[in-house]
Amino acid sequence: MKYAFLVFFMNLLPQYAGKSLRRYDSYPKTFEDIKNEIAGYTDIAKAIIDLAVHGKAQNRSYERLAVFADSIGPRLSGSKNLDAAIKYMFSALQEDGLENVHLEPVKVPHWERGEEFAMMLEPRNHSIAILGLGSSVATPPEGITAEVIVVSSFEELHKRAQEAKGKIVVYNEPFISYGETVRYRSQGAVEAAKVGAVASLIRSIASFSIHSPHTGWQNYQPDVPRIPTACISVEDAEMMSRMSFRGTKIVVHLKMGAKTYPDSPSFNTVAEIVGSKYPEQIVLVSGHLDSWDVGQGAMDDGGGAFISWEALSLIKDLGLRPKRTLRLVLWTAEEQGGIGAEQYYQLHKENISNFDIVMESDEGTFKPSGLGFTGNAKARDIVKEIMTLLQPINVTDVYNDADGTDIDYWMRDGVPGASLRDDLSKYFWFHHSQGDTMTVQDPNQMNLCAAVWTVVSYVIADMEEMLPR
Repeated sequence: MKYAFLVFFMNLLPQYAGKSLRRYDSYPKTFEDIKNEIAGYTDIAKAIIDLAVHGKAQNRSYERLAVFADSIGPRLSGSKNLDAAIKYMFSALQEDGLENVHLEPVKVPHWERGEEFAMMLEPRNHSIAILGLGSSVATPPEGITAEVIVVSSFEELHKRAQEAKGKIVVYNEPFISYGETVRYRSQGAVEAAKVGAVASLIRSIASFSIHSPHTGWQNYQPDVPRIPTACISVEDAEMMSRMSFRGTKIVVHLKMGAKTYPDSPSFNTVAEIVGSKYPEQIVLVSGHLDSWDVGQGAMDDGGGAFISWEALSLIKDLGLRPKRTLRLVLWTAEEQGGIGAEQYYQLHKENISNFDIVMESDEGTFKPSGLGFTGNAKARDIVKEIMTLLQPINVTDVYNDADGTDIDYWMRDGVPGASLRDDLSKYFWFHHSQGDTMTVQDPNQMNLCAAVWTVVSYVIADMEEMLPR
């Protein structure tokens, strides 16, 4: 009888291959079970926090970033500096002992601003601080000299369309929020060209200014003439607005040597800690390696890239290996619209069911307050519970909606997403300007950001089940 039972039991084994035969594993976990599982990571979370904030890794992400930013400088898509940055990071990640360090080739836009300047000629001589906008065409070699029309909105421009023909349109739009106001940068040239303008100058998309222009990408439309376009400082936009309101004639000379070249070869930079149990399943942490061609790109997005690297370093230093693979991706050509990320998505989307969560830090690494999260209600509840592990540093909030150009492709297809939320009160003071340097960064705040990023990514990567979707 015992022998017959043994034969019966052995016949059952193939259908349970790789599965636990414990009875309770055949039932879905309750949320109470999940809470208890997360609570079991309390000591690991504390070890990560201690190492990042107080221990040997204190200030490491800041110091690494400082060497990188000071050595490489700004990293515009298609530039030699970006090539140097990618080579630098490839070597650094290998030297750090991370696994599967490799480069994934992509094609990226190559635009250069060239020499550029603007001079007010009437009612007085005044040098206008400008930065050409990405993908802008050049002026003729002799430049453009034209009268200015100042408007505060697209609606005003269209109402005054007859006045705008043959003039330089200056937009003095008020800063409401980046998301709402950035359309003037991206669409300003097109709307001005539609009414016959010869160029457009856009008030920088900035919440504060010290006569600092802020650049960024802009878009042309196939059926609309391409006119030169640049951003100007808040101060110059407001001055010309006041002059115009008084009825003063304004004449500006604009010269821009911008040029667009054929797309250039570039790379997304990848490194991993391979999962111990489910290596095919991925928790992705990321930031973008490219920047604009001004400042140092320390804030946008050096900080986000380097706390993402730091997450893998901290886990490795603690001798931890999560069940799932923790994958670092440093994107290329984010500033041109997520070009590197889009090509990465096309390459890897066939494995979308294995992507547990996609995380991107691209809104500064100032004092953190929590995470933005995109996912269903059950997944959100799990992430909220994970965030309780960060009570020792008082970073526990979960906000609606993750932000990240590079992870949007995945989130649209239902993969949960997370973005770091931090104090943005000064972010747009420096964004896309000469002011984006290491001076903006704070080592203590970067330590906290790294701790948040590491705890969240590790716990999600190590939990027995993937986040529900």
